[in-house]
Amino acid sequence: MSLFIISCSNAKKDVAVNQIQNNNITCTDNNCQGTYQGPEFVNGSDIAHQFSNTMSAKVGDQLKVLYKTEKYSQVDFTQIEMTTKGMGSGTVTYYLKIPFRKVSEKCEAYTAFDHVGGWNHPPALSERKKQLQGALMKGHQLNISDLKTTKEGLQEYWIQWKHKATQGECE
Repeated sequence: MSLFIISCSNAKKDVAVNQIQNNNITCTDNNCQGTYQGPEFVNGSDIAHQFSNTMSAKVGDQLKVLYKTEKYSQVDFTQIEMTTKGMGSGTVTYYLKIPFRKVSEKCEAYTAFDHVGGWNHPPALSERKKQLQGALMKGHQLNISDLKTTKEGLQEYWIQWKHKATQGECE
């Protein structure tokens, strides 16, 4: 009996993770955008908010591609679009658009991207800053957005920096 309960619990978690992984995120030279549609929470874990992790990874990958093809870019924090329709109802549609802006010099570009946020709670920005310190090149710092908040209450700080391996010559 207990094996069945564990299996059901894991199956629910696998379904939620697959829903996140299977969301359609598209990236171009101008932006990455996508939508998560599904449960907010599974077994107490804020599954919908994990879409921010998925998007952050895709944005970081795209910034590296743009850099390697000499289309030097950084995220334009002022133009980020976030909506969380249905948040609080159990099922949510979380839309994200992360726009890029071109820069003229390769060392003005950013090639790493992350976030810290809160789904019904404030983001732990000081903790995330400490966690990311090891990712920075000597003399560099994190570029952090203003707090972005959806009408329904999702709060995010978006963070970009120069990736050590990709932009090592910018040290």
